[in-house]
Amino acid sequence: MIFNGADKRRSAKNPFVIKHGRFGASGRLEKYSHLREWIESSFVPAGRQGEVVGKTFEYGKLKIIGFFFVIFIGLLVASAAYIQLYKGEYYALQAEGNSVRSERVVAQRGIIYDRNQKPLVRNVADFLLYAVPADLPKDDEERRAILSRAADIVFGDDSTSSQAFMAEAEESLDKVKKGSLESYRPLFIADDIPYDNALRLNLEESHLPGLFVSYKGQREYLLDGVTSLSHILGYTGKVSEQDLERYGDDYLPIDYIGKTGLEAYWEKDLKGTDGYKKYEVDALGSRKKVLSDVPADDGHNLSLSLDMDLQRQVERIMIENLKIMKLTRGVAVVMDPKTGELLSLVSLPSYDNRLFAKGIDASQYKALLDDKDQPLFDRSVAGEYPSGSTVKPVVAAAALQEKIISEKTTVYSTGGLKVSIWFFPDWKAGGHGYTDVRKAIADSVNTFFYYIGGGFQDFTGLGIERLVKYFKLFDLGEKTGVDLPNEADGFVPSKEWKEKVREERWYIGDTYHLSIGQGDLLVTPLQVAQWTAFFANRGQLVRPHLVKYILNKDNRLIEAVDDKPIKEGIIDDYNIEIVRQGMRKTVTTGSAKRMQDLPVDSAAKTGTAQWNTKKDPHAWFTSFAPYKDPQIVVTVLVEEGKEGSQIALTIAKQIMQYYFDPSLRSGQNR
Repeated sequence: MIFNGADKRRSAKNPFVIKHGRFGASGRLEKYSHLREWIESSFVPAGRQGEVVGKTFEYGKLKIIGFFFVIFIGLLVASAAYIQLYKGEYYALQAEGNSVRSERVVAQRGIIYDRNQKPLVRNVADFLLYAVPADLPKDDEERRAILSRAADIVFGDDSTSSQAFMAEAEESLDKVKKGSLESYRPLFIADDIPYDNALRLNLEESHLPGLFVSYKGQREYLLDGVTSLSHILGYTGKVSEQDLERYGDDYLPIDYIGKTGLEAYWEKDLKGTDGYKKYEVDALGSRKKVLSDVPADDGHNLSLSLDMDLQRQVERIMIENLKIMKLTRGVAVVMDPKTGELLSLVSLPSYDNRLFAKGIDASQYKALLDDKDQPLFDRSVAGEYPSGSTVKPVVAAAALQEKIISEKTTVYSTGGLKVSIWFFPDWKAGGHGYTDVRKAIADSVNTFFYYIGGGFQDFTGLGIERLVKYFKLFDLGEKTGVDLPNEADGFVPSKEWKEKVREERWYIGDTYHLSIGQGDLLVTPLQVAQWTAFFANRGQLVRPHLVKYILNKDNRLIEAVDDKPIKEGIIDDYNIEIVRQGMRKTVTTGSAKRMQDLPVDSAAKTGTAQWNTKKDPHAWFTSFAPYKDPQIVVTVLVEEGKEGSQIALTIAKQIMQYYFDPSLRSGQNR
């Protein structure tokens, strides 16, 4: 404080205050002279009377204080920025999680119908139990008591299942960090809960804080005794790690996904888009009101070209004929040659896909895997076999197109060809005599096809390069594009392939074998049906397919599947007609004369495919009818069925009899 005598006027309110100064040192305090000695002793150091009294301050310390003050303010600003900008969403969600819960609404999977709108699958409710870790009691004993109560409701007296449930639930809950964002999200802990038990859980929800029941659709397959549908429909199963990597965030680990068949191929259309609900909860996690509700968009329904009644009959016909011959493995394809629509597709033996839909046990799965007949294997799309003589119409068409032969060209068959020390036999001892292209197809004359395929003496054949060219034009060695997964592409050998893989040169014998569908040539039953349809419809290569229409959940049309031909103009019309006449002659005078008593005219080609020197050959038969305006192609393969003119022909004939005889289809839609 500073004392001066600047203004001796006293404040009226405070006699100790002199205007412009407090306790002035100069001037007389006459009225308060008794205080002077106390004032001077208190405020004026001894020996320094009359000097100015003050307090010094070190400005260097001010800089240090200022430095730390700036750092402190900077930390506050940085912390606020970190919380608001970087962790803002986290804390906002965590705050919301204290009062708001989100529940996924699972979309219903689309229904699959046959061509007459008969459902082949349906969705049934699968009840699931979820826990919200943050809403469970913090006390371990209380939490365990709630889980134990839930186990009693779900499993009743089944102590083993209850104990397993408790162990798995606690293990899952222990992995969730308390207070984390994850602790506010529903955690799956049980599924496949029976309806009555799920209802009891729902009724007791108020006494089970942190637990709630939800449901999703589970697949039920309406096979109606026709197990061959299993290969077509496939089945759904729980999503795997590979599935999650492939499909990303569209699935949760508890979801089901198409594993095989149409379920897998059309997964994106069948699945739909999930919705969600947000609702407010109280301090105990009990629901109070719905805050938002985004409905699920159910999956698309599929309407197939498949005829369920025909499928049943084809399966029955095959099983009965295979049983007579003590055989078990075969394929039948029934297709519309104009569109590629598959009316029936049977691969035997088959399996029951309902085992997988409900969760197959280890022993059942092992039995299927160990079965020597491989019932899980869909031979219709994945089986690869030597084509045998069924490929001869393709070779004949190629020779006509390349003008190697004309319709009048004849070859004299004496039972085979001898080249140096090798002999290439015909199937008929003594041969077939003079043979033109129509007779060669009808009687399946190997000698004729040796000539036009590889040539002989002064007769120039197609040769390996042109054979491969036309096989490729007919899409041999390529997938047909059928809407089923795991389709095989077959195999067309070439000179380059043999030299590279086998490290052998290509011989004339290789060309001869290829010309009659033997050797390394491999095809699928669908490929044989596809090129048969080409000759039936007079020159269009169509794509075999099962799905005809894509519908919305109300069965209103979204899209019709494209059935336009994938190739045209491969072979001239006249040359196609010559081949057709040869296939018709197969029925009238050739190797398929037993087809003559059908209600309609038909055309066909038999095939016998050697594949093992110690086992019987595979039997092929492929045909179409009616001859003038074909409605169906029927292709049959019987593994180890010997000659195609035997069991394979019988199966195809019975299928056509059922299809074209109204009395056999009485009361059924075609």
